[in-house]
Amino acid sequence: MRLGGVPPNGRTYSSEGSTVNADNSFNPFSLKGKRVLVTGASSGLGQAIALSFARMGAEVIATARDRERLTKTFEELQSISDLPHQMILADLTIAEERNAVVAALGSEIHGLVHSAGISRLCPTRMMTDTHLQEVHAINFEAPMLLTQGVLKRNLVADDGSILFLSSIAAHIGVAGVGAYSASKAALIAASRCLAMELVKRRIRVNCLSPSLVETPILAETAKVTSLDQLLEDYPLGFGRPDDIANAAIFMISGASRWITGTTLVMDGGLTIS
Repeated sequence: MRLGGVPPNGRTYSSEGSTVNADNSFNPFSLKGKRVLVTGASSGLGQAIALSFARMGAEVIATARDRERLTKTFEELQSISDLPHQMILADLTIAEERNAVVAALGSEIHGLVHSAGISRLCPTRMMTDTHLQEVHAINFEAPMLLTQGVLKRNLVADDGSILFLSSIAAHIGVAGVGAYSASKAALIAASRCLAMELVKRRIRVNCLSPSLVETPILAETAKVTSLDQLLEDYPLGFGRPDDIANAAIFMISGASRWITGTTLVMDGGLTIS
């Protein structure tokens, strides 16, 4: 039997039922028309996310504290599209510089991704006040206070999305990273509360919790432990920056319109192995 007309999904079919034509314009993951602020955009996951967003059609505002590396990210953004991408040099632990980032936005953003963070190896018995305060200030206080500043100025559009990068260390015990794990767990708890506060405006708030990914942090890990031994616990192997960037695209795009207050664990099967 031959099907007549064009079905609601925009595809046409032969009498055998195979697709012969498709509407390739359908893309729920598109970021076209969206402005997104990405912190920590000068390297690692932040850089991968910023560049992937640009490839998906977003106008990216990239911020980090390393001028040379951030400039390279900005140049790559410009090579991807001719949208008015921005580069904002800032140390987000400093109130004046956070405020400068907020002021530089100028108009509404549709997404905010917190990628900036540090990892420091230190057993609890050797932990100093300085270590604890530095990790907490960069990994928790800075993203929360930047979010507060953006929200106070009503710069997140209705139906927008806020995304925090947490870590698998917030979910499992890892020796020597107590301060880091605590700071990442704090992001998850705070994001749930923030999700409830913003739900009336349909602004979504979520977290990603990746495990080991092929970034400079993995190279640092290799200095203190065998990566081959660690790899045995990862059925799908270590992650790549693009894996996290793809999840971030989902969380910022309209494809995740029905998801808020949750955390996506991305660990290559670590926690089920």
